[in-house]
Amino acid sequence: MSDALTYRAAGVDIDAGNAVVERIKPLVKRTFRPEVMGGLGGFGGLFNLGTRYREPVLVSGTDGVGTKLKLAQTLGRHDTIGIDLVGMCVNDVLVQGAEPLFFLDYFATGKLDVDTTVAVVGGIAKGCELAGCALIGGETAEMPDMYPPGEYDLAGFTVGAVEKTDLMSGDAIVAGDLVLGVASSGPHSNGYSLIRRILQRAGNPLDLDLGGVTLADALMAPTTIYVKPMLALLREHAGQVHGMAHITGGGLKENIIRVVPDGLGLSLEASSIVLPPVFEWLMREGNVAREEMWRTFNCGIGFTVILPPSAVSAVAALLEQHGLATRVIGEVVAAHGGERVHIG
Repeated sequence: MSDALTYRAAGVDIDAGNAVVERIKPLVKRTFRPEVMGGLGGFGGLFNLGTRYREPVLVSGTDGVGTKLKLAQTLGRHDTIGIDLVGMCVNDVLVQGAEPLFFLDYFATGKLDVDTTVAVVGGIAKGCELAGCALIGGETAEMPDMYPPGEYDLAGFTVGAVEKTDLMSGDAIVAGDLVLGVASSGPHSNGYSLIRRILQRAGNPLDLDLGGVTLADALMAPTTIYVKPMLALLREHAGQVHGMAHITGGGLKENIIRVVPDGLGLSLEASSIVLPPVFEWLMREGNVAREEMWRTFNCGIGFTVILPPSAVSAVAALLEQHGLATRVIGEVVAAHGGERVHIG
């Protein structure tokens, strides 16, 4: 007679999953907002919108962190990749003026390692604290034979809200508006398939010094979460912000134009796009053309605000108070056919 099979023998350890839940509960609890109803472990996360909004518009977003996960797993650095996951989602909904309210995550692996999983979820919780949104649920999936040992995948989902009259659509953008670039912390979570290829070609010099930080640290720097500074900006300078853009896949070339109305284009000043050391290294070691850099990476600009010239100094000063460096990188112009984004 064949031995009796169990779920554990098939590769799924329910006890390990329960251990993860117990260890992450205090981390998750720190992210809760007053609107959260119930605790962790229900079949669905509950969030009470209350009466704060007259005509609330819900804005949702979902994303992952791409092959930056491969680098994190190679280096054994699991504690900040969750910040990247949150940042990629909440910065997106922020563009439409929405405050991220809550977040859910999906973590999948072949064999559950409790310490690694707790480190990853701890990073997600930290990201949620930085964004001011509640981590109200998630899924940890152990799937034998789906992932090689030591590997895992992540996805994130967020829901934000904005008053209907405050929704940022980009319709207010006009020719003559300026594009204020807001500094990134590094490549954030985009372009890592190219980054890893460049690393391989260069011999993986992860200990290389780049102006006081190692190449590994520069590449693993977590995505900047712009939520709190930008919400403060929208509160204090309502009506002066005509549009915003999160610089993700597609880089400077393809993201800002997404919020610019038809009939208008962008003239970006190449000399104002000063590459931080990590991007200079990537361009040099990969022999990457400048045009390819602009359409792949954020090149040191992780977020942009489009606004009239008269508002630039006050907005830059406010963001500086929040620790964000800024510079004007271009302007909105009338489009005359052909390519809508010119960098020169």
